[in-house]
Amino acid sequence: MKLLLTGFESFGEVATNPAQRIVEALAADRAVERFAKSLYTTAILPVEFAAAGARIRALIEAVRPDLILMLGVAAGRAAISLERIALNLDDSPARGDNAGAMPDGAPIEPDGPLALAATLPLVELRAALAAAGIPAAISNHAGAYVCNHVFYVALRTVERLGLPARCGFIHVPLPAELREAGAGPAPALAELVAGIRCCIERLTVVESS
Repeated sequence: MKLLLTGFESFGEVATNPAQRIVEALAADRAVERFAKSLYTTAILPVEFAAAGARIRALIEAVRPDLILMLGVAAGRAAISLERIALNLDDSPARGDNAGAMPDGAPIEPDGPLALAATLPLVELRAALAAAGIPAAISNHAGAYVCNHVFYVALRTVERLGLPARCGFIHVPLPAELREAGAGPAPALAELVAGIRCCIERLTVVESS
């Protein structure tokens, strides 16, 4: 089984992106190989609408993975968020991406469907995380920033190529050690790494069953 695992670089007020740190930790963790006996491809995407979309499309075309797991940060949340829906929408008129793009309600694909659903077993993943003592919830959509853009492009690319790949997006909170004082409780970075590792383990079971 081939897994494509992606995170994002830093942007705006997020000086250290935990999604990047998690992907780097798992890429360096040789024990990850025992979870799926898989070929792992990892990548850190730019926080740029156009460049990130092009990059995820190229990765899927090149790797042709069986499983695509994309990570991003939702700094204000307190738990891992398993995203249910990708919207055909780029909308960030008040906050530009790292290239300065500030789309104002533009469709990602003018002729594409309004929304696409993740193809991961979200309820099972939430249960696995809960059993491991890691806070998690299902979120109904991934917003309209670069995370959602990549999620939508990935699902459309899988569809266009006719791949049987499972595909989904997970938002992680800003971990406790990267939060300002008084910003509220959150898991530590090590717990977030363990949470994504737990998801990979669970997805491996689903793919091999």
